[in-house]
Amino acid sequence: MSESGHGAPPAQDTVLGKVMTILHAFGVDDHELSLAELVRRTGLHKATTHRLCGEMVAAHLLDRTAGGYRLSGGLFELGMRASVERSLLEIAMPFLQDLYERTRETVHLGVLDGNEVLYVAKIGGHRQANAPSRTGGRMPLYCTGIGKSLLAHADPTLQQRILSGPLPRRTPRTVVAPGLLARQLEAIRETGVAFEIEESAPGIACVAAPVLDVGSNAPIAAISSTGPVHRFRPEQHADAVRAAAGGIAATLHRRRAQRT
Repeated sequence: MSESGHGAPPAQDTVLGKVMTILHAFGVDDHELSLAELVRRTGLHKATTHRLCGEMVAAHLLDRTAGGYRLSGGLFELGMRASVERSLLEIAMPFLQDLYERTRETVHLGVLDGNEVLYVAKIGGHRQANAPSRTGGRMPLYCTGIGKSLLAHADPTLQQRILSGPLPRRTPRTVVAPGLLARQLEAIRETGVAFEIEESAPGIACVAAPVLDVGSNAPIAAISSTGPVHRFRPEQHADAVRAAAGGIAATLHRRRAQRT
């Protein structure tokens, strides 16, 4: 499951926009970037980039290295304070761990973020599927099990936007026909589970289920179990994934009721 981009680039007409441009210049595999490379990737003036990087080091957003700069642990600390994802993760983790023990395959937790899935957690053992998904990574909604689970229960406006927009073919098995995708979403609403077989990446199969708000039936998150097609039979784990998603939803509802 490869990752998609982050949408439109940050505007550069404000200081905050320039700071975000520098942060977004770092890719998944970048351990550090030189000042020259940051200038090249951002298009910002060298003096501006140097000044802002210095201020970001002082603010613990970047660390200075021998070769340039790297993202600071302060960003991780801020990310862990994100209240919705943090509380969701605290409640979901026992269910995700139980699901992993049942399936012995990679387990994901994701939330809806714009037109994409944002992966909040990933659990996998030594023999986990070679899926390039990662915690903090993003994927399109239309070609992933978690994405389809979220999209099936999302606002109709978002569904229509996805169905009417471009659906790039990521593999030979990616569903790019809007009518067929719409029928899949209807089946997901009826059965409570979504299947993906080599639609986002070759060799990967997945079964997913949405975590729905008990009151509004809106999607809070979705979970999935993913494995290689040569050994993983997603239909055999549909009940376990659906039950785990339901358990997370019920626990979230109880916690919220206790606070009121």
